[in-house]
Amino acid sequence: MLNSGSIKNHHRQQNTVRLDDADLIILQELSKDARTPNNLLASRAGIAASTCLGRVRALQDAGVIRGFHADINPRLLGLQVTAMVSVMVRPDARNEMLEAARALQALPEVQDVFVLGGTPDILVHVICQSVETLRDFVAQHLGAKAAFASTQTNLVFEHLSPEG
Repeated sequence: MLNSGSIKNHHRQQNTVRLDDADLIILQELSKDARTPNNLLASRAGIAASTCLGRVRALQDAGVIRGFHADINPRLLGLQVTAMVSVMVRPDARNEMLEAARALQALPEVQDVFVLGGTPDILVHVICQSVETLRDFVAQHLGAKAAFASTQTNLVFEHLSPEG
């Protein structure tokens, strides 16, 4: 979730998409709760509901809003183990790094993939049913990949969301 400070600061620094105060309020409110009704969103932004709907669509068309997502509790679905897996890519396989990261995105256990500058090269957020399924995931999809030199798995004991 983006907070109002990060939205405003980024807007001032990048200025790639022209946003006014109403747009910034819309983004802040939707980042807190993507299900905010349009009339409430419009009221908070100080604009008409029809204008607000048009602005949300324009923000989507411009790629500022990439999507709307549900925050699902994996434990209630029987997915008990969350891990962050650091991956080092072999120096001679650097040209394969982005392709390998994109392939990881398609796996059902993978929540997020980050290609990093520095160490590690790739960080993979994984959610699995058990420690055993996590072990199998790492062995089958990371350890067996020729482009990957090594992995380090860190279990997540608690995930604290911005809302508390």
